[in-house]
Amino acid sequence: MAVHKVIVIGGGVAGTATALALREAGITAEVFEAHPSGAADGGAFLTVMRNGMLALAEIDAAEAVEAVSFPARTVALADEEGRRLGHRPIEGPARTLTRAALYRALQDLAVARGIPIRHGMRMIGATPGPDGVEVEFADGRRVTGDVLVGADGIHSRTRRFIDAAAPEPRWSGQHIVYGYTPGNPADLDADEYLMIRGDRAFTGLTVPRGDGRTWWFARLRSTGPAAGLSPSQWRDLVLEQCPASAYEVITATGTDVLGTDSYDIPTTPHWHSDRMVLAGDAAHAAVPAAAQGASMAAEDAVALAAALREHDEPAAAFAAYEQRRRAETEETVAESARLSSP
Repeated sequence: MAVHKVIVIGGGVAGTATALALREAGITAEVFEAHPSGAADGGAFLTVMRNGMLALAEIDAAEAVEAVSFPARTVALADEEGRRLGHRPIEGPARTLTRAALYRALQDLAVARGIPIRHGMRMIGATPGPDGVEVEFADGRRVTGDVLVGADGIHSRTRRFIDAAAPEPRWSGQHIVYGYTPGNPADLDADEYLMIRGDRAFTGLTVPRGDGRTWWFARLRSTGPAAGLSPSQWRDLVLEQCPASAYEVITATGTDVLGTDSYDIPTTPHWHSDRMVLAGDAAHAAVPAAAQGASMAAEDAVALAAALREHDEPAAAFAAYEQRRRAETEETVAESARLSSP
């Protein structure tokens, strides 16, 4: 039985890109996002690498992302004192933007193309049947569709519905902190990433052309997750560990700071059941060192929509999608973990 209606759980990159890709494939999708607006982790920033931008181009979404982002042109590596050790171009097109801007761009594009985005809809149950799946939400509403795409992130509820024994996310031993500093106190070249490897932290700085701020991130080693820290506490934690050459930038940040605990999922044994399938971080979350999370999600969207277009039976489509994506994404997750190790 061909798939005509898809329920997408999660309005982040994976979910919204999947809905856009399904529309290109002639399949109706409706997106349900738990957060009242946008999606989680809106204060972070990221780079959509070349492979991700090419995937977005396949669903006619690259221009919308380019409009709210900046080129990522080069990367330089420096030591603790800021002495430059190497320099290379970033294969393009690659774009830097806030996660919130990426969510807005994709969601606005989806709405403009007639794809419903339902906010404040937290899924609490999913019941598959021979002809489809029924999803229950916390407010009591229920919807039905032919299949469910779980694009609900690293702590995916869909993953548990597919496999109650699915592995928990793995603590990486690090915090990731993002901040924004007025001006360019480090005198960086525009659109360049300066990566500084210190004894206790790895810090990246970039100055997007025309933005008027220095964007920075820091990977901090830790013995366990942190909870409930304020922006100023996250900043002070970075200042305790950051390389000396990044200290001035981070001191000048104020409280425009977001800190998170870093997890990954090395492998998910079961990506799908007969009526439910995972996409993005729900299937293969990586720590951000390889800068591939958003790009892998966009590639998943294109691959999943193509498989559903090519196969009448959902289970066959899901198997084809998994075969195309599993090995590559698991290799990327492993490589990102290696890059983030001390």
